[in-house]
Amino acid sequence: MTEPLSARLAAYAAVATDLGVEAVALVPGPNFTRAVIHPFMSHERPFLIVIPATGTPAALVPNLELQSWDLVGFEGAVFDWRDQDGYDAAFAALTAHLKIGSLAVEGQIMRVFVHHALKKAQPDLRIVDGEAAISGLRMVKTPEDIAALRAAIEISERALAQTLDGVRLGQTETEIEQALIQALFAHGAEDQAFHPIVAAGDGSARPHAKARPDYAVKAGDALLIDFGARKHGFAADITRTVFLDHASDRAADVYDTVLRANRKGHAITRAGITAHEIDDAVTGVLEASPYGDRIRTKTGHGLGRDVHEAPYIMRGNHQVLPAGCVFTNEPGLYRIGDFGVRIEDDILVTEDGCVSLTTFPTELTVLKC
Repeated sequence: MTEPLSARLAAYAAVATDLGVEAVALVPGPNFTRAVIHPFMSHERPFLIVIPATGTPAALVPNLELQSWDLVGFEGAVFDWRDQDGYDAAFAALTAHLKIGSLAVEGQIMRVFVHHALKKAQPDLRIVDGEAAISGLRMVKTPEDIAALRAAIEISERALAQTLDGVRLGQTETEIEQALIQALFAHGAEDQAFHPIVAAGDGSARPHAKARPDYAVKAGDALLIDFGARKHGFAADITRTVFLDHASDRAADVYDTVLRANRKGHAITRAGITAHEIDDAVTGVLEASPYGDRIRTKTGHGLGRDVHEAPYIMRGNHQVLPAGCVFTNEPGLYRIGDFGVRIEDDILVTEDGCVSLTTFPTELTVLKC
């Protein structure tokens, strides 16, 4: 059952206290949506909620959003503004109402012009980056969050199966990409989690490749597909690499190495392990192989309302993973001019281990196309 708005906002008030500031500000994005449930766009019009450590929250809302804002059930003061008048007076009224001296903001999300508008309204306002603590509230998923992730993943896996069934030699990467996008929406996606990566042959060696309209897939190619559906505000993020018509012995060996690394990540994950320990173990499998020079990426990243969020699964990050967090386990090996392999699962951390929310087969697959 979804918490009431007051409880969700109280969590941000507690963050302000923990950070030693008088309030926290949220702007449209994943934290804002987590707080008010209703999604709002981030555009040229400043829009923010300020949650004091003690006292009642206040909001600055573009006038054209007021009717939508009414659906939120927000009980604090609301300062609206119209395009014709500009927003300076609304910021001045907001800061005068709040009477705070310090504010934590989302350093990776708040745009510079909103920061400047706050400082113009109150030059002595101390603004600090509270990104890690603010976004950290999203790391442990609720049962509703997990259900949304499962729905997004299920849609994605059905779309992937349909897309792979239709792959034929001679198709371009762009044609395969278009088929994948159509399948995602046909199976119930509300949106794409991100623009898909569909890359074959030497393109698969680029971890963030773009589909090429002039590359026709051929026998022996690796075909790497990294994509996800978005459902109920949550994103799936899945990668599978298959081979077309046949796989060479070397390709099969590279694939097996990546698969062993992926399975190592599954095997060691449990609540209380650190992100460093997971990446060290997974990357260690790759380093111990003959293909250590093909390592280009960390093991993974958190997943939820954002495609990339905490925790980041990398050496040097000693953050402890709690039960309820979800991250991607996506080891890969890539050689520019040759091919790449990535296998990515979405992993839910539990008290005594983990659960793979992705169920699409990971065994070496050769498409007879």
